[in-house]
Amino acid sequence: MAHSRKIAVIGLGYVGLPVAVAFARAGSPVIGFDINEGRIAELRSGHDRTREVELADLTLPALRYESDAAALADADFYIVTVPTPIDDERRPDLGAMLGASKTVGTVLKRGDIVVYESTVYPGAVEEECIPVLERYSGLTVGKDFSVGYSPERINPGDKTHRFETITKVVSALDAPTLGIVADVYGSVVTAGIHCAPSIKVAEAAKVIENTQRDLNIAFMNELSAIFRTLDIDTGDVLAAAATKWNFMKFEPGLVGGHCIGVDPYYLTHRAEKAGYRPEIILAGRHINDGMGEHVAQECIKALGARAKNAVVTLLGLTFKENVPDIRNSKIVDIARALDRAGVGVQVHDPLALTDEAAHEYGLTLVPFDELAPADAVILAVAHQDYVKGGWPMMASLLKDGRGVVLDVKSKLDRTKKPDGVSLWRL
Repeated sequence: MAHSRKIAVIGLGYVGLPVAVAFARAGSPVIGFDINEGRIAELRSGHDRTREVELADLTLPALRYESDAAALADADFYIVTVPTPIDDERRPDLGAMLGASKTVGTVLKRGDIVVYESTVYPGAVEEECIPVLERYSGLTVGKDFSVGYSPERINPGDKTHRFETITKVVSALDAPTLGIVADVYGSVVTAGIHCAPSIKVAEAAKVIENTQRDLNIAFMNELSAIFRTLDIDTGDVLAAAATKWNFMKFEPGLVGGHCIGVDPYYLTHRAEKAGYRPEIILAGRHINDGMGEHVAQECIKALGARAKNAVVTLLGLTFKENVPDIRNSKIVDIARALDRAGVGVQVHDPLALTDEAAHEYGLTLVPFDELAPADAVILAVAHQDYVKGGWPMMASLLKDGRGVVLDVKSKLDRTKKPDGVSLWRL
């Protein structure tokens, strides 16, 4: 090991748990902390509802799970990986991050280091978090303890690009702290360490990674709308354009989740606070935020006169394929728009948790074998079960095998479309 630090990871979700496991696997003593006692109980029993970590790694000897903040006093290197969502007004919600700062502040000691991984706007760590750490610890940053920032790059469901195999950006308040932070992360990250010159630079780098993807997807979504009016298939256009060596092949789609659909609002918030009104970023957000409604309206249009008494089956609720995460799912926008139009909606997802769907969105997930025959099927999330099921599955869900199929991710082979089925692709 390249360090002698005792690590605590605060927040054991899609980001924090893989981080804690990576350090424990390397032999570092790790405290995995979460205020959700149910989550701690699950992990102690060897169950991970995020499906990001294997059972054997949940029971590593070096890793212990705690929900009592007093246990954090045993650590001296704190990694904060809590969610940073937006509120109903699309403003940054730093509640969890500030709450974690308060918790850490109550146990902070001289010589300790606190590193934040949560995605924020440039300046958030120094302007918002450090004052909380100082207030609850009674210590002074730079004198008694120090702070760093290392933006998370976890991609849920991705078995190739993992915490250890993605270049880690690190930053800190001063050079000595930066060296320690780089050594700690370098002990487990095999892809290499990039030392940013300041915390603000690292914060900005993270937030633009997701903003860049958001804008490119918004461009594709607008192209999709244009090409539909011209009776051109967007997928065919992108396949042709992608033959040029420097064409960036993004695809149209629903932009949900806790990153791409959220982070741009952190940047625009800070820009407006500084007196600059962003235009391109907000325009992209406007397009992507409206895609759920767009898909619903296209479904209604495809159903035509049948829409009034129609039943539509929505396949998928999670924000992306092959993960159980339903945070900021845009599938909900489709369901709600159809419901407002008087269309009957039934939702199925093989991975989403029934209790979370009910709690977060008031939606009841219907078991596959209990789905009623539908007038239209919307393949909204390309879970491997749906893709593998293909056209036979889609036809089996339609009344008498006839109706409308909306293939949002263009995963179905058009050449094998059954007779009596009308296909729409985004």
